[in-house]
Amino acid sequence: MSNIKLIIRALPYFHKYRLTLFLDLICAAFTTASEMILPLLLRKLTSVGMEDISLITFSFVSKLALIYLAIKIVEIIAQYFMTNIGHIMGAKIETDMRRDLYSHLQTLSYSFYNETKVGVIMSRITNDLFDITEFAHHCPEEYFIGAIKIIISMVILLSINVKMTIYIYILIPVMIYFAGYFRTKMRDAQKAQKVHVGNLNSAIEDSLLGIRVVKSFANEEIENEKFMYENNKFLGIKKLFYKSMAGFNTITRIFDGLMYLVLIFSGGYFMMAGEIEPQDMIVYVLYVQSLLATVKRIVEFTEQFQKGMTGIERFTEIMNVKSDIYDRDNAVSYDNVKGDIEFKDVTFAYEKGDRNVLENFNCLIKAGQKLAIVGPSGAGKTTICNLIPRFYDVNSGSVLVDGHDVRDIKLKSLREKIGIVQQDVYLFSGTIKDNIAYGKPGATDMEVIEAAKLAGAFEFIETLPNGFDTYVGERGVKLSGGQKQRISIARVFLKNPPILILDEATSALDNKSEMIVQDSIEKLSKGRTTLTIAHRLTTVQNADLILVMTKDGIIERGTHEELMNNRGYYYNLYTKGGRLE
Repeated sequence: MSNIKLIIRALPYFHKYRLTLFLDLICAAFTTASEMILPLLLRKLTSVGMEDISLITFSFVSKLALIYLAIKIVEIIAQYFMTNIGHIMGAKIETDMRRDLYSHLQTLSYSFYNETKVGVIMSRITNDLFDITEFAHHCPEEYFIGAIKIIISMVILLSINVKMTIYIYILIPVMIYFAGYFRTKMRDAQKAQKVHVGNLNSAIEDSLLGIRVVKSFANEEIENEKFMYENNKFLGIKKLFYKSMAGFNTITRIFDGLMYLVLIFSGGYFMMAGEIEPQDMIVYVLYVQSLLATVKRIVEFTEQFQKGMTGIERFTEIMNVKSDIYDRDNAVSYDNVKGDIEFKDVTFAYEKGDRNVLENFNCLIKAGQKLAIVGPSGAGKTTICNLIPRFYDVNSGSVLVDGHDVRDIKLKSLREKIGIVQQDVYLFSGTIKDNIAYGKPGATDMEVIEAAKLAGAFEFIETLPNGFDTYVGERGVKLSGGQKQRISIARVFLKNPPILILDEATSALDNKSEMIVQDSIEKLSKGRTTLTIAHRLTTVQNADLILVMTKDGIIERGTHEELMNNRGYYYNLYTKGGRLE
C-alpha cells in the first residue's frame, strides 16, 4: 500500500485526539520561533552597529535580549507540552489501534488461526505497534515544523537575494528524488524485519512450549541450531536495512555539501557584485544552516517514519482480513433451545480442492439424546462437532438446531447454547476459580463451588494449599490431566448448555482418572443433547445411538447391543480391545 493510503487508514485514530494534535502543532510552531527570530535579531544588531556603533546602547541591547528571552520562555513551555502531552497522544493512538486489532482477531474464524502462527500474531499486536507512538506524535509535528522553517526561510532568503535562494532551493527536490530510492529500500527491509520478528517469536514460542519434549529427547543442540538459523537470517535483514540507510544518509550529506558550495561561490560572487551586504550574508548563512538542519532532521526522521508506515501497513493487513464465519443480516438470537440437531446432505472440505471430509452426510439427533461417533482418524468425527457451533460452515447442505439453520442464528446466541469438553484441555493462566468461572462470567463463589462438586473436582481442589485460589500455571501445568479435565467439565456445568459436545474427552487419561471423569461426564450429559467422540468404545456403551464412521461415511449405526449383534465393524473393534487409534 502507498504511504498516502496508509496515512488515510490511520487518520480516524487521529481524529479522536484532534484537539490535542492541534495544540501540539501550535506548540510546534512556537518552538521554531526562537530559532527563526534569532537571526533577525542578530541582523538588526549587526546592521545598527555597522551603521553607527554609538547606537548600540544598553537599552537597545536589553530590548533585543528581552524579546529573545520572552520567545525562549514560550518555546520551553511549548516544548514541555509537546514532549509530555504529545507523546501521551501517540501512546493513546497506539493503545486504540491495539484494542481494535485484538477485537478484530477475536472475530476471525478457525481457518485464519489454522494458517497463521501465534508468534506472528503476537508480533503484530505488540512489536508492530510499538513504533506507532513515536510516529503518531512526531510525524505531523516534524513535517509541520519542517514546512514552517522551509517556507519562512525561503521568504526571508528571497528578500535578501532571489538568485542565490533559487540556487539553494533547486537542490532540495533533487536531493529528495535521489534519496527516494534508498527510502524505498529502507521500507522494504523494515517490513521484512517485522515479518521475520514474527517468525522468530513463533520459533521461540514453539520451542519453549515444547521444552519438556526437547529435554526428554536431549535435543537442546538441535533447537539452538534452529534458533541460530532464524536469528542469523534476522541479522541479514537488518544488514540490508542499515546498508540502505547508509546510502540514504550519504545522499543527504552529498547534497549538504553541495548547498554549502553553492553558498560559498554564489555568496562570494554576489558580495563582489554588491548585490548582498555582509550583514545580510551572515543572516543568510544562519538561515541556510537552519534550513539544512531542518532537512537533516526530516531525513533522520525518515527511519522512524518508515517504521511507523510499516507498523500501520502490518496493522492494516490484519484488519483487512475478513472472517468467513459471520452473522447473516437476518440472523436472530435463539434462546429457547431444545436440542434437536439435524445434518441435511452436508458436504464439507477444509480447503477448496481438498478431499471432502463429509459428503452428503445425513443425521438426526433428537433433543436429550446421546449420540456417540466412533471410527478411525480422518473419518470426519471432529468435523461434525465443529460444524454445529459454526467453527466452520458447510460447503453445501445445512446443519439445523431445532429446525433452524445455524447460519440464521447469531453466533453468540448459538455458541452460548453449546458446551464443549475436548481432549486437549486449555486452562488460562490464573486460579482454579477463574478458570471455572470462565463458563459463566460474573458467577458467584457458591455457583463455582457447586459446579466443581458436580464435576467431581471439589475434593481435589479442597486438598490444594490455596483451594479455589490455587494458581494453575500456564496452560494448567501445575495440575494433572484428570484434574484439568474435571475443571473443564465444571466450567461447562456452570455454563449449563442444552447441547453438549465431548470430543475424546477421556482418551488421554489413565484408567483411574478416566473412571472419575467419566462419572462427571455422565452427570453433565444428563438431560442434554450429547455428541460424544470416543476412541475407547467402553465409554459409549450407554449411548442412545452410535454412528460408526470411516472415510466412506457412516457404515453402521445403532445401539451398542444392536451393533454387537450385527457382528460387523464395530463388533470386531470391540472384541479386539475396544480402542481406535
